Amino acid sequence: MEEHGVSSNVARAIVAALDWNSSPDDRKAAYAYLESIKAGDVRVLASTSFILVRKEWSSEIRLQAYKMLQHLVRLRWDELNPDERRNFASVAVDLMSEITNSSEEWALKSQTSALVAEIARREGLSLWQELFPSLVSLSNKGPAQAELVSMMLRWLPEDITVHNEDLEGDRRRLLLRGLTDSLPEIFPLLYSLLERHFGAALTEAGRQQLEVARQHAAAVTATLNAVNAYAEWAPLPDLAKYGIIHGCGILLSSPDFRLHACEFFKLVSLRKRPTDAAVEFDSAMSNIFQILMKVSGDFLQKSDSGAVIDENEFEFAEYICESMVALGSSNLQCIAADNSILSFYLQQMLGFFKHHKLALHYQSLLFWLMLMRDLLSKPKIVGSGENSANNLTVGSGQDTEKNKILAFVNDDICSSILDVSFQRLLKKEKINPGTSLSVGTLELWSDDFEGKGDFGQYRSRLLELIRFVAAAKPMVAAAKVCERSMTIIKSLFLAPYPAQELVILESMQLALENVVNSVFDGSSETVRSSSEVQQSLCRMFEGLLQQLLPLKWTEPALVEVLGHYLDALGPFLKYNPDVVGSVVNKLFELLTSQPFVVKDPATSASRHARLQICTSFIRIAKAADQSLLPHMKGIADTMALLQKEGRLLRGEHNLLGEAFLIMASAAGVQQQLEVLAWLLEPLSKQWTQLDWQDAYLSDLTGLIRLCADTPFMWSIFHTVTFFEKALKRSGLRKGNISVQTIPTSDNLHPMTSHVSWMLPPLLKLLRAIHSLWSPAVSQALPGEIKAAMAMSDVERASLFGGGNVKLPKGTLSFTDGSPFDMSREAYAEPNEADIRNWLKGIRDSGYNVLGLSATIGDPLFKCLDSQSVTLALMENIQHMEFRHLRLLVHLVLIPLIKNCPSDMWEAWLEKLLHPLLIHSQQALSYSWSSLLQEGRAKVPDLHGIVDGSDLKVEVMEEKLLRDLTRETCSILSVFASPTLNAGLPSLEPSGHVNRVDELSLKDLAAFATSSMVGFVLMHKSIALPALQISLEALRWTDGEAVTKVSSFCGAVILLAISTTNMELRDFVCKDLFPATIQALALESNAFISADLVALCREIFIYLADKHPAPRQILLSLPCITSQDLLAFEEALSKTASPKEQKQHMKSFLLLATGNKLKALAAQKSVNVITNVSTKPRNVTPALESKTDEGDAIGLAGIV
Repeated sequence: MEEHGVSSNVARAIVAALDWNSSPDDRKAAYAYLESIKAGDVRVLASTSFILVRKEWSSEIRLQAYKMLQHLVRLRWDELNPDERRNFASVAVDLMSEITNSSEEWALKSQTSALVAEIARREGLSLWQELFPSLVSLSNKGPAQAELVSMMLRWLPEDITVHNEDLEGDRRRLLLRGLTDSLPEIFPLLYSLLERHFGAALTEAGRQQLEVARQHAAAVTATLNAVNAYAEWAPLPDLAKYGIIHGCGILLSSPDFRLHACEFFKLVSLRKRPTDAAVEFDSAMSNIFQILMKVSGDFLQKSDSGAVIDENEFEFAEYICESMVALGSSNLQCIAADNSILSFYLQQMLGFFKHHKLALHYQSLLFWLMLMRDLLSKPKIVGSGENSANNLTVGSGQDTEKNKILAFVNDDICSSILDVSFQRLLKKEKINPGTSLSVGTLELWSDDFEGKGDFGQYRSRLLELIRFVAAAKPMVAAAKVCERSMTIIKSLFLAPYPAQELVILESMQLALENVVNSVFDGSSETVRSSSEVQQSLCRMFEGLLQQLLPLKWTEPALVEVLGHYLDALGPFLKYNPDVVGSVVNKLFELLTSQPFVVKDPATSASRHARLQICTSFIRIAKAADQSLLPHMKGIADTMALLQKEGRLLRGEHNLLGEAFLIMASAAGVQQQLEVLAWLLEPLSKQWTQLDWQDAYLSDLTGLIRLCADTPFMWSIFHTVTFFEKALKRSGLRKGNISVQTIPTSDNLHPMTSHVSWMLPPLLKLLRAIHSLWSPAVSQALPGEIKAAMAMSDVERASLFGGGNVKLPKGTLSFTDGSPFDMSREAYAEPNEADIRNWLKGIRDSGYNVLGLSATIGDPLFKCLDSQSVTLALMENIQHMEFRHLRLLVHLVLIPLIKNCPSDMWEAWLEKLLHPLLIHSQQALSYSWSSLLQEGRAKVPDLHGIVDGSDLKVEVMEEKLLRDLTRETCSILSVFASPTLNAGLPSLEPSGHVNRVDELSLKDLAAFATSSMVGFVLMHKSIALPALQISLEALRWTDGEAVTKVSSFCGAVILLAISTTNMELRDFVCKDLFPATIQALALESNAFISADLVALCREIFIYLADKHPAPRQILLSLPCITSQDLLAFEEALSKTASPKEQKQHMKSFLLLATGNKLKALAAQKSVNVITNVSTKPRNVTPALESKTDEGDAIGLAGIV
């Protein structure tokens, strides 16, 4: 009676736990009671669970009871004695016989068979040999029994197909060996079940005995699922020997079972060919090739004939194509020796690629991309890269084998691939019904094409394939792309509305760009080795160019595209310098064809077209290399003329100037110096004048007046942005270094002489912008400027992950996507958006100028006073918003720290870092405390923003907080970088504390000039906030931030070990050690857990005998005794291997905390039951949300 009383209590607890109408307290109490039963007397757990799986209980209760039985078998099996285990197994097998009633739910049948499989795995081969005859006998009784036995056979290899940390080592090997030894019994049984019940299902269906036929069909499906569980790992020759491959091949002809059979072929097709593969493997795989090619050939033939094909057949064809792709990707070598089969296979994959159905084409695209990538890759050393496409496709990676396969990818195949790829670069939604070029029945990419990523990703793959084909067959690709481009251009003359053809023209420009790049980038052996081929290619592209140059398009959109066509030919111009002059002239013609002053917003497209033509100059300058050098004077004269006539705006001049800098970099330093002088000297005259600085930067209201002076405001903007471009574009290009062009004065950077006059006014400007956010200034600001200081919609959308916000025509964007409408710069009174963009542009470019100036050597540190830099950057840091502070750290502070000469650390870094770290620590601490305690990260950036849901605001706040946290922690990571810590000592690798000689310990000051971390620790004004940030970051739930601070913590520990500084040693032992252990309690730190364990190991190994805190802290952990600690220390003393010591530390910490360190526990894989869905392709739903055990492993995850 007591057993039934416990059972009733457990049943009520299960109902309460699963009932969402129960109160939280009731559910919590129910869960606690169930956990107490699972952790209590194992025999009570067994008897209670067996009672609750009986039919009189509800399905929900029975499922949970099965889960409890599985928990017992998996985790408490050894607590039963041998007799009890045998009885338990016997009862479980009896349950299988009892549950075969057709009215029972599938889930209950599955759980019963899973329980028996779990028992068989736990008990091993001996029990399995006893059970197998009874299972065979049971399967012979009828279709329901056969279905259940197949389910059991499907669960049996679960711990092989799904990684299980608890089954590593000997137990896993024993299971694999036992199952492998049993395959001669299992496979014949599975084959006989397939054969028997497939035939019976057909027979009964023919007799109209539909219910009986359904039962036989369920048995076939269960058997196929079982077969699929072995397909991933069982020896392929065994699958062939016992008829499994043959049987599944037959089922491909059955509409009812072919999708499950496809899953089998997909799994075996992915099996990688062993390096020592026997003939039997190749024979089996060749058989699979032929089976799949027969089915796909039938489909392609039917499709080509124009016969009606329904959606079910298309779905089946997609599955077959997917298997064919897997087969060719992993095992093409198995048929490489048979020319006829290889040729037939490639033709079929081409058939899928050409197919009008997008899904079939898409699957084949993945194959062709993988194949071409492999065939054109450089040979690798055998065995060095298991995951390379080379190893997947060809195996040995030898050139002879690649060339043999590449020979089958002939001109016709490549031509067809290019034809299809060119057409499919178009998106369905972009095609205008009135376009002249028809795509026929081709199913183009559409937004409602699910599960294949986005169009941008798909188009990138197409373009990559085009590049590979062009590299393999340059003549074919060049002829095709030129022919199609000319066809489209000619069609524009006949089209009543040429702009309607724009999307087709744009898509072919991408194809042209990729073909030209691939042909002329020097990677094509054909092009490199044959001057005749080079000349032929140049003639083709020159023919296309001659079609482009006479075009007299004036519509802005067409002008823009024509400019892109010309810059797509940039690499060709490098090989054919004779035509460069005509291209340059054409670009200037296109530039001047558009109005240069745009006062009507409706015509801003012309302004945008002008900017795009200027960027075409930049692209050509990059690609054409030295071919442009003879034309530099002509370009300069034209620029000067246009500027003199007032037909070239500052933004356009900047872009052309940037192109000029790129050209000069190809000529050498001397040319760069001259170009920089030519471009920068006119700017310096205005920039260094005190009049504008006194007028606009000398008092708190100066910027208000500057924003009212529109032309000058934009002039300042373009000056600063050009400084940034000059710094980025200056310097020698790789491959263009020549001794005679390098000045002798210490090889100074070309921008060195300009830094001294550029930076002082810039610092004043940045200081003025920073002051806008201070209360004293912001209160007096006009409404427009106040509104401009708030975050834009684009910035907020990017924080929320809202995708790309569509920008109006004529709008350029900053690096983070913020828009900037350059068409307004010259005429309009600035509005809120203009001021916001101006402020952002000055801040972004100004910060970049400072950071880039720091990277070119000592000039910044020598020509500037550190006090003026500190004043400009840090005066109002406490009022900075998080996004601005993150940018300041990333673009300015980190480059300054990295490049500051060690003899200037004292003069520069303490002044800059003290206010920065103090404020960052306080701001981050406050916001993280709010996030962790109240669920909201209170950040200054979103104050006053009321639109949008609370959830959106919370997400944006947390994103801003995490971004600043990671950037601030990057400072600590930079502190610990090896290049800044050359004088930092290293520990002996032995792991023995005696190896650190007490006499070798130094004063901390000895490291202050040779180690950045030593310098930081010597200066308490920056050390204290830095150390506090490192401690708090370990407690914040941001694993990326912890990754960054861990290297700093490691350097601090190293100095605590290597110096006599007791204060530092106290910090490491009393504060850092427990904080690191606490960090392991956060699951977010799982991927950095190994480094955290290493820090704990170093502290304990090297400091436990010098300081009492490490032992005291370990003894304070909840599940540890002094004997455990002694055993741990003894284990450490027996090994000198740091790796083994880390493993001891990890195991000890898990033991000491009762497995509560989630960062370590999270390393155990969350296992997924696979191959049980009715649609085997869709594996995502296998991640069931029903699992309520945090440590669920293996079979426990299924209920």
